[in-house]
Amino acid sequence: MDMQAIGASDDDDPRLDDPPPWQPLDLASTALLLDVDGTILDLAATPSSVEVPRALRTSLGVLHGRCGCALALVSGRLIENLDALFSPLRLPAIGGHGAQIRLRAHEPVHFRTGPVIGSALRRLVEGLALDPRIVVEDKGSSLAVHYRLAPELGPSLEVKLRAMVDAVAADALDLLHGKLVIELKSAKVNKGEAVRELMQRAPFARRTPVFVGDDVTDQSVFRMLPGFGGVGYSVEHLMAGASAAFRSPGDVRVWLVHLSEQVLRGS
Repeated sequence: MDMQAIGASDDDDPRLDDPPPWQPLDLASTALLLDVDGTILDLAATPSSVEVPRALRTSLGVLHGRCGCALALVSGRLIENLDALFSPLRLPAIGGHGAQIRLRAHEPVHFRTGPVIGSALRRLVEGLALDPRIVVEDKGSSLAVHYRLAPELGPSLEVKLRAMVDAVAADALDLLHGKLVIELKSAKVNKGEAVRELMQRAPFARRTPVFVGDDVTDQSVFRMLPGFGGVGYSVEHLMAGASAAFRSPGDVRVWLVHLSEQVLRGS
């Protein structure tokens, strides 16, 4: 079977020696790409309990306009979930770790892959939620097992998930490790390949990508940025491929407000 477990990179540097990237951006030639949970939003006890500050919606809306609509959310969440979370704001987006893509805010969602998780495996994984400390999020093309309420369960959950995949002989699946979450998804789907597709199509084509991400689920994006002359920033720790690191999602939000205020002042 072809199953790969993805963990933290050995190249990750936990030191934050570089200051946050406060330099102005030429928004007329920039494609601004933003991970969501842990990057522009603080993590919460459960995925449904995160909060979107009003100032963030405002700054994203302003920047979306000044980037020529080339601002996209790049998330493990499904696009319909992002729309509900940021309502009434709608943005271009990559959802489900690359399984979905929407090039413009009010265009239909395009699915880049079909379902790959069979019903037998789905039932086994959903059974983990009998433990009230575990939340299983069904994204159709993937299953996310959140253990934010009990961080100590991580190692045992990984063992159980591997055994479940083996039990049903599921091929071509990744175990993707995020922050207090393990996600089962197709090995053929990742954020980086979806961003590559995004950057080849309007309104993102011929722009310089600037990406901000926070964990191992974003590594595929950092790897493809040089091919487009892009730059990446990480959050909380300096990741391989990132030029600098923000200390927290709050600092990323301050940076976005700073950029939007520059826009409003016409600077």
